[in-house]
Amino acid sequence: MTLNDDYAPLGDADLVRLAVRDDQAFEALVTRHAAAVHRLAAVNVGSGAADDVVQDVFIAVHRGLGGFRGDAQFGTWLHRITLNACYRALKARQDIPFDDTPEPAAPHDPAHAGEQADLRGRLAQALQTLPREQREAVSLRELSGLDYAEIAEVTGVELGTVKSRINRGRAALREWLSRAGVRP
Repeated sequence: MTLNDDYAPLGDADLVRLAVRDDQAFEALVTRHAAAVHRLAAVNVGSGAADDVVQDVFIAVHRGLGGFRGDAQFGTWLHRITLNACYRALKARQDIPFDDTPEPAAPHDPAHAGEQADLRGRLAQALQTLPREQREAVSLRELSGLDYAEIAEVTGVELGTVKSRINRGRAALREWLSRAGVRP
């Protein structure tokens, strides 16, 4: 049994209330959400910079927990903080090309790992060709698993706008990946 098992039955709202004054509850909150934050960051800033973004996100969350009113779901608030941290990281390194960040290979099957790394690299390149609003909407939907209403809340736009951004983004990704020789 781990420390986080004590907090496993709690929902995010209860865990957030505890985490304001309890470091172990905050650790459980981080453990619960770190992988999703990392996935979203990796898509937006590359896998090499994602760890730094994750650290920045949870520092910001720790500082802001006391002011979190619960008007939105914790996950929605967390995704907004993550996207903001990604944009700050990108702005700080505008002169570094995205594809200069190599994807580490998996230790088990080098051939499969190489193919997967190549596919992830192509997908990351394709995502970077999208306008910011489309990339944000597509990554929140496909990588973070948010529904359209949650994405609208995170991004602050209407539901119809979210749907059209995702639709246009997916179409552009299909076209780019098809031209790059990636087949489903």
